[in-house]
Amino acid sequence: MERYWIAVRQRESTLTEDWDEAQKRLRETPASPRQQHAARALRRGQDLTFGEWSDFYLENFSPPPFRAQKTHEVNQRALKHLRKMFESTKLAKLTADDIEMYLRKRLKQRALVKTKAGFVEKQVLKATTVHQELRVLRRMLNVAVRKKFLFANPCAGVEFPARVDGLFRPHYVTWSEQQKIEFAAPEYLRNVIRIVTETGLRIYKELTPMKKDQLDLVNRTVWIPDSKTPNGIAEVPLTDIAADAFRSQLAISGPGEYLFPSDENTSGHQKTFKTAWHATLRRAKVSYFRIYDLRSTYATRLSAGGVADEWVTQLLRQGDAKVFKKYSQMKLQMKREALAKLNRQANEAGPGFGTVQGPAEPGFGTVLAQ
Repeated sequence: MERYWIAVRQRESTLTEDWDEAQKRLRETPASPRQQHAARALRRGQDLTFGEWSDFYLENFSPPPFRAQKTHEVNQRALKHLRKMFESTKLAKLTADDIEMYLRKRLKQRALVKTKAGFVEKQVLKATTVHQELRVLRRMLNVAVRKKFLFANPCAGVEFPARVDGLFRPHYVTWSEQQKIEFAAPEYLRNVIRIVTETGLRIYKELTPMKKDQLDLVNRTVWIPDSKTPNGIAEVPLTDIAADAFRSQLAISGPGEYLFPSDENTSGHQKTFKTAWHATLRRAKVSYFRIYDLRSTYATRLSAGGVADEWVTQLLRQGDAKVFKKYSQMKLQMKREALAKLNRQANEAGPGFGTVQGPAEPGFGTVLAQ
């Protein structure tokens, strides 16, 4: 027996003879169950306050495993400030103008630092700090749109009122700069630098919580059982430099199960390298950049070595090839080094084009020369 559906047109009166009023009632009366569900959700959104939605978002969409723990902490900090402004505002009433006014107000405020004597005002908030709050708000309202509580995200119409210089622009570490940093670094941090620039491991998600049984130095691989994305869970091959760095770290890690044991907790692992990283860059007389940029350096060196972008994406263990572009922006520097080799007298000193080859100039080889 076959089953099939027959569409039946039904007519229903709007109970008015005024055409405009009839059209209005028609728009307010969805024609399909899907539209009816969307309409009910939008009505709930009109009754939902920003504070209520913040609580729901932090409980259901922010903590692990939905987001990394550090991302969850960033969301909590940002929403603490956003709620001071929009706590009782209806979610559906939030406009782009309201958000822009909030951003301008925040850019004039000063950072508060907690001390023994109480809170002390420091310098004016950085534009990157305020921009991070806007990103958290945009992400949270995108979920509200997906849940049909909003027609559209008001952040789409927001103009950030300050220029954010260098935001999310990776720093490429040249080989000579890496050697300077390694010379000034303690042994464990030197191992971190070599491992990340040779494997692209995520420092705080994959490397610091690594256990010794994840290493297979015989086959020169390391197993990553937990990562930021599903694609990050994989077996990572090791170069000779990375394998030597892991051996060096094994020799100084002690009897515990972790490769980077904590100084404060004998049964735990290292949580951050922030203090040691700042001090090392200062001793090496290198301008500050994020330690995470070592991962960007790994991607850039692969790309400069002629590895196809698809393979670089796989080696980074990223699910989206677009993310790779963020890590390889510093290829521009290598293009400039290549332009320095431009021969403006080509085909003038020799019998034919391409026959004149001068001595190799320094610079371009610093990308991969080791």
